[in-house]
Amino acid sequence: MSDSDLVDVTISGPDEEWLAEFTRRLVSDRLAACGNIHPEVRSIYRWEGEVEDASEAVVVLHTRASHVDAIIERANSEHPDEVPQVVAVPVTGVNPAYGEWILAETS
Repeated sequence: MSDSDLVDVTISGPDEEWLAEFTRRLVSDRLAACGNIHPEVRSIYRWEGEVEDASEAVVVLHTRASHVDAIIERANSEHPDEVPQVVAVPVTGVNPAYGEWILAETS
């Protein structure tokens, strides 16, 4: 296993329940090994010329780099936002046993 095989993918969503169902589908389809949901975050952003201030939830998915495109596709087709936030960052260090588990669960 190389660290470059693993990424964490952050996705924001309208609320904890929507993200839980979305995450459950990704895990069931082996696109992610696990998702850690942060039930409430406050997001301040510019959208269509206005500054928005909204309550959202965020999930951090643990997966393989090779699954990022499929996760983006799923978010684009299933997410209620017009432009869903999906950000993948490489994992630069990991407990070797945990990394192997991620790879095994996303094969």
